[in-house]
Amino acid sequence: AGMNETAIENFVCVIFNVSFMNCTWHVDRTASGDTQYFLYWKTSGKEDFKECQNYIKDDFERHRGCRFQNVMIENKRAYFLVNGSRSGQNIQVLIINNCIFNYIIVEKLTPPLNVTVNCTEASHRCEIKWQPPRTSHVKRHTCFKYEIDIENK
Repeated sequence: AGMNETAIENFVCVIFNVSFMNCTWHVDRTASGDTQYFLYWKTSGKEDFKECQNYIKDDFERHRGCRFQNVMIENKRAYFLVNGSRSGQNIQVLIINNCIFNYIIVEKLTPPLNVTVNCTEASHRCEIKWQPPRTSHVKRHTCFKYEIDIENK
């Protein structure tokens, strides 16, 4: 939505280290330098939108994203609103309501925890064990698939 010359594209949020989230977007190249963007979000339809407190800015000091801390998205849904202003006039840029987790939010997982390796020379075998990585939303450990890269030294 919004006027063509104020549109944003490629809105995406990345969760990392379990509770940090960066949301970013690209600004249409025809947007004037005085166009400013504001991001609001919530994790429930019942709560009020909260504005970003830590914006990522471009060379024109336009907001191009936001850094969030202590993020909890337990119900796998989030609601986003990006709006803005140009020359003092309010513009509505993008609303993403009822966003399902895998649609617009990506999580970069931490490495598996407590990795142990026990090798026996006699059998030429190794046993490798680990615990699933910490995550902001996945509760079932069967959701994970692992790949092991073994190098001889």
